Amino acid sequence: MTRVGTEIEMTVDDVAHGGWCVGRHHEQVVFVRHALPGERLRVRVTEQTTRFLRGEAIEVLDSSPDRVEAPCPYAGPGMCGGCDWQHASLDAQRRIKGKVVADQLSRIAGIDLDVDVEELPGTPDGLGWRTRVRFSVDEEGHAGLRRHRSHEIEPIDRCLIAHPGVSELGVTDVRWEDVKDVEAVASATRADRAIVVTPTTAKLAALPELKASSAVLRRFKGGRVQSVRGRKGVREDVAGREYRVGAGGFWQVHPAAAETLSGAVLDALEPKPGETALDLYCGAGLFTGALADAVGPQGRVMGVENGATAVRDAQYNLKDLPQVRIERADVAKQMREWADVRADVVALDPPRAGAGKEVVRKVAGMKPRRIAYVSCDPATLARDLAEFDRAGYRLAGLRAFDAFPMTHHVEFLAMLEPVRLARRHREEQD
Repeated sequence: MTRVGTEIEMTVDDVAHGGWCVGRHHEQVVFVRHALPGERLRVRVTEQTTRFLRGEAIEVLDSSPDRVEAPCPYAGPGMCGGCDWQHASLDAQRRIKGKVVADQLSRIAGIDLDVDVEELPGTPDGLGWRTRVRFSVDEEGHAGLRRHRSHEIEPIDRCLIAHPGVSELGVTDVRWEDVKDVEAVASATRADRAIVVTPTTAKLAALPELKASSAVLRRFKGGRVQSVRGRKGVREDVAGREYRVGAGGFWQVHPAAAETLSGAVLDALEPKPGETALDLYCGAGLFTGALADAVGPQGRVMGVENGATAVRDAQYNLKDLPQVRIERADVAKQMREWADVRADVVALDPPRAGAGKEVVRKVAGMKPRRIAYVSCDPATLARDLAEFDRAGYRLAGLRAFDAFPMTHHVEFLAMLEPVRLARRHREEQD
C-alpha cells in the first residue's frame, strides 16, 4: 500500500477542480499539485484516503510545453499554498480553468458548453493584482501565508500577486506580537490603505497598545491600523460612483473586477427605466448602484445582505438614490417575506456555498425576465443552475473571468432566462 511520504513515478492525464492534476498509479487515483496535464513526474504522497491519494510533484521527468518557471520563490512543493498555477503560462492557466468549469457544468448540471476564460485588464503578467491579502502570524510574530491544506505558516518577505498598495504597507517587515492574523487592504482606485488586525485573545487591549503598533503606524504612511470590529474602510470608484467598503468586508480583489462585473451584469440583464430589480447578497451595493442608475428614479432596486457592516456601507454608498431599498436579512428569509413581489430582473452574488434550493425557487417564483448569477465556485454554480432548470429557467449565456491569476479560482456570470426564451436565445447564437 502506498503511504504518506512515499515517492512514486507517474503520469498525470487531466485537470481537476482545486488546482490539481489527476492520474493513476497502479490503478489508484492520485491528485497532484504543481503538475500539468501530460507530464511524467516524481510525486511525493502527502495524503492517503481509502479512495485516492494526494501528492505534490517534486521532480518533473517529462515536462509540458505549457510549463514555465514560477516567478515566486515561495511557490512550490511544501511551501506557500496561495497560488496553484504559477508553473503554467497564463494562456495555459485560462485554458485549464475553462476546462475545469466545463467539466463541472457537464457533470453536475448536464450542461455541455465550451468555456472561454477572459483576461481582465491591467495585469498582463498575472502579478500585483490582489488588493486584499490576509497574512497569518506565527508564534514568533512573523507574518506569512499558510501552506497548502495546512495550518503551518510559510514566512515570506513579499507576495508577488499582492497589489503594490498592499506591498507598500510592509506587513512582513513588522513583528506582530499577540496577533493571530493581519489583513492588508489597498484601494484599487484611491490612495486609501488599511490594516485589520485579529488579536490572539478576545481581551486584548485596544490596538494602539500593541507592541508593534508604533512601528506599524510610522511605516504605513497614512494607512490605518484597526480592530476587526472597526467600521472604517477604503474607498473605491466604479463607473463614476464612489463606494465605501469596510476594511474587513467583501470587495472584488482584482482591480478591474468590480468595473468589469458591474458592466457584465448590466449587459446580461439589460434593465429598463421604471423596472423593478433585485440585488441579492448585495454586499456594499456595487450591483445595486449600477441597477439603480439603469432603472432610474421611476424604478426601484431592492437589495438584501446579511452582514451588518456591508449593509451600513451599502446604505451609505447609495443614500442619494431614493429608488434603492437595502434590507439586512438572511436572503432566504427575506425572499419568503417578498413572496408577492414581482421582479423584472434579478442579480445575485452568493458566497462560495451558493444560493441553494430555496433561494433559487423563490427567485424563479418572481418570474423575472432575466437573472444574472455571479459566482466564484463552478461546483455550486452548476448545482444551482440545475435547480434553476427544474424551476423553469435555463442558462442563456455564460462568461468567465480570470479575476484570480496564478490561482485555480475563476469568477463567472451566468445569464438565465425562462426556458422558452433561453432556448430561442441559444438558437440565435448558433
